[in-house]
Amino acid sequence: MNNYSVNLSTVFTEVPFLDRFKKAREAGFVYVECQFPYVYTIEEVRNELENNNLSMVLINLPAGHWEDGDRGLAADPSRIKEFRKSVERGICYANGLGVKKIHCMAGIHPDNNWEVFVENLFYAGTAMSKHGITLLIEPINPFDMPGYFLSDLKQAAGIIQRVGLPNVKLQFDFYHIERIHGHSLSVYQKYAEMVSHVQIADHPGRQQPGTGEINYTEILQYLSKHYRGLIGLEYNPQGRSEGSFAWMKGVTP
Repeated sequence: MNNYSVNLSTVFTEVPFLDRFKKAREAGFVYVECQFPYVYTIEEVRNELENNNLSMVLINLPAGHWEDGDRGLAADPSRIKEFRKSVERGICYANGLGVKKIHCMAGIHPDNNWEVFVENLFYAGTAMSKHGITLLIEPINPFDMPGYFLSDLKQAAGIIQRVGLPNVKLQFDFYHIERIHGHSLSVYQKYAEMVSHVQIADHPGRQQPGTGEINYTEILQYLSKHYRGLIGLEYNPQGRSEGSFAWMKGVTP
């Protein structure tokens, strides 16, 4: 379990969010991650981490009004001030929870543009560097999130190169990359030097490894030799969450 961080936004959803920390510890995890902790106070989340001897390794920046359809603010020229406030809030939560990686969502607004995205990432990366935080961007497949601004890995790599900050990196989700490009392991090998965090889920279904077509035996064997970070479990469990970890015995070297 020490090689994995379980995503509490997608796993253990049978119980309320703050109860998922105990579930994670009972399942043997040391590391957790989540998408948006902002409904809860820093103190509430930190108490659950401390009470269950867990470390939070990743959160997302606030993504706007999710319930109204927002999927990030970073490329929207009309919401630059709001984006900068989201950076402040994300850093505040990260510092309060001991988080060192923050994922920034690009958004789906039709007016999004690359220049704004680059400028906002430079602003956010510069601000986060003062706190030892790495800023991550991630291509998301257009089937699950139609219209998402960043849906190509080559584009993401180009954006990172344009931003030019050492703490701006890739979040590589094998599920999304498999749906976008196919051959996700060979794609990972091409961009591995830019990757700071890995996430996994099977395809189709976005459920745990072993439920779909992705060869996670091969992927995890490769990662065990060439990747030193944690592997985020951002999947929707097939069946009860507690029963969704059996695949680890079969595919983890």
